[in-house]
Amino acid sequence: MTKPIFNWITPQDLTLKRTPLFDEHRRLGAKLIPFAGWEMPVWYSSVGEEHRAVRETAGLFDVAHMGTLEVAGPHAAEFLDLVGTNRVSDIKPGGSRYSTLLDINGQILDDMWVYRPATERFFVVVNASNWDKDWAWLNAVNQNRVVIDAERPDWGWETPVVLRNLKDPTSGDDQRVDLALQGPRSLEILLACDENPAVQNGLKALKRTQLIETCFAGMELLIARTGYTGEPLGFELYVHPERAVELWRLLLEKGQPLGLKPCGLAARDSTRIEAGLPLYGHDLDGPLHITPTEAGFDRYVKYDKAFFIGKAPYVAYHQTAERQMVRFQVEKGARPLRGGEHGEPVVSSRGRVIGTVTSCAPVGEAQIGLALVEARYTEPGSDVLIYPETKRAVRKLPHEFEWGDMVALPVRAVILPRFPQ
Repeated sequence: MTKPIFNWITPQDLTLKRTPLFDEHRRLGAKLIPFAGWEMPVWYSSVGEEHRAVRETAGLFDVAHMGTLEVAGPHAAEFLDLVGTNRVSDIKPGGSRYSTLLDINGQILDDMWVYRPATERFFVVVNASNWDKDWAWLNAVNQNRVVIDAERPDWGWETPVVLRNLKDPTSGDDQRVDLALQGPRSLEILLACDENPAVQNGLKALKRTQLIETCFAGMELLIARTGYTGEPLGFELYVHPERAVELWRLLLEKGQPLGLKPCGLAARDSTRIEAGLPLYGHDLDGPLHITPTEAGFDRYVKYDKAFFIGKAPYVAYHQTAERQMVRFQVEKGARPLRGGEHGEPVVSSRGRVIGTVTSCAPVGEAQIGLALVEARYTEPGSDVLIYPETKRAVRKLPHEFEWGDMVALPVRAVILPRFPQ
């Protein structure tokens, strides 16, 4: 029997969901906005203040909208190697790794973080906007219900693993949602919350990308030294949703003397952009279908694996692809750039359109952004021009300009190293 090709239709349910911390956000006076189907805080005080907290002290983020699942069984590592571009089978228990999901055409479905708490058990975190699609895709592959290789449509996965939705109440005590504590004083804050020597020693011993499962301040947590703000020191705290408010309040109470501030989506975006980390849907996939390789994450695509879903078309595309992500800084006082769906054009010094802004955010007195450009225009230190949207600008040819017309002027930008040193 011929298997179908996976086809996902996004549900049209417009009802916004809320995390367990929604009432805490309102109590703290956060500005709430719709995001990925959820009602989420965009800021509490200001983007600049919260950004500085993450860089200088610490910031606390509600990330409980993210999708969480468990992949378990003797073949769990093989399954994740099949569906993901990175290799996870060689992660040691207590470690983690970034990876991406591709469809059979080599197009990105999502990016994910894969933790390995035990030899035959993996904990996976995916984007909230893609959660339903990812869950449907992984189950379809696991149950051998869809084509996973266009060249071999009858071939499939035949050693099922155990998949569990850890946001579903049916997961019981194993339910998990995410709080992110990011910044140079984040470890101090955790140590102030639990004085148990065993817990403190476990936290102090964590290296970048490592994790522990522990009883922290009376709560069963998975604590990982990972994060999405570019900070060398930061932690993801995976807690049962019924204890999320308790953990949130404890962290703010103990962290306030150390400079901890609650942070919203705007500071999440600005810290990520400053660090050169792509925002899914803007700098990864999205309307431009940006691949991990184009986004600067080629090291997370393991071409030496015999097979992963989408490998052949992905490799074929990159044999001729000429696009690359760059990080840039805009001159002080320039008109704000927005990127995203607005897609301000990037122009070479000779006037050639060479790319599109994908994200941009204020960082201090400057603006830092990401843009997808032709690969030959990525040299750090070189100049490019960006044309921001100007609503009052006339739409005329130069010889038609009249006195008093407003015309669009470019903003000068300098290409930075792809990632900060």
